[in-house]
Amino acid sequence: MSRDYEDIPTPDMFKRVFEDSKEGSAILEYLIGRFCRPAVTKGGIDAILQTFSNDGARQVPEYIVAKINQANGVNQDEPIEGD
Repeated sequence: MSRDYEDIPTPDMFKRVFEDSKEGSAILEYLIGRFCRPAVTKGGIDAILQTFSNDGARQVPEYIVAKINQANGVNQDEPIEGD
């Protein structure tokens, strides 16, 4: 899959969709609640594997929040993983 860099959403687009829009804000809250799980501390290797799985799932909501923060002038100098 090739990336057309003219179609990459800007931080302001993330802000409009996920922060300024009531529906977008509700979707972001749902994604955070659904995918941002805490580390599992009991269960040996299974706990470690579940923690890694949880970390992978939380990357998308965290990316969206990072883009919104960037649009709001927060942490503009820090690179966002995945860019």
